[in-house]
Amino acid sequence: MNRKLLEQLEDCPVIAAVKDEDGLNACLESEIEIVFVLYGDICTIPGIVGKLKEKGKKVIVHIDLIQGLSGKEIAVTFIHTTTKADGIISTKPALIRQAKELGMCTVMRFFAIDSMAFDNIRRQSEAVRPDVIEVLPGLMPKVIKRICQESRIPVIAGGLITEREDIMAALNAGAVSISTTNRKVWFM
Repeated sequence: MNRKLLEQLEDCPVIAAVKDEDGLNACLESEIEIVFVLYGDICTIPGIVGKLKEKGKKVIVHIDLIQGLSGKEIAVTFIHTTTKADGIISTKPALIRQAKELGMCTVMRFFAIDSMAFDNIRRQSEAVRPDVIEVLPGLMPKVIKRICQESRIPVIAGGLITEREDIMAALNAGAVSISTTNRKVWFM
């Protein structure tokens, strides 16, 4: 586990997830320390990451959402060398493995949509060993609690979190932090 990442998540449990330029600009003015970048393409991602790094942010790029990149390991190498991002988010085990080999922070994203998802989360996270698991949607405290109990990997709750009560429910269920695109939550 990337100890520094875990310490930052515990110190600042709200992660800004930016999905457009407006979100990026708002994030640049916030005190948020960790940012998930959920948009861009191969031409714009270096500039997006660069702006955030200039403000001292830890930047983790959701590589699956960057237009123009393939789902191959070379895409991770591109993000690592071209943008100097601190880490990646992906649903793809091969990309998580490549990022780990490069010394990047790794967040493996899972969608908890049915009972089969539990087995998939456990199986893939044990095989790949990402630094953190992100579970969506984040509004399911019982599900988050079960995943936290079954996994030794820290959990981030993401998606649909809009109120302080949502944050507290996820954290009380065992999540180390939450991620959200909702700017209101960034400034709570």
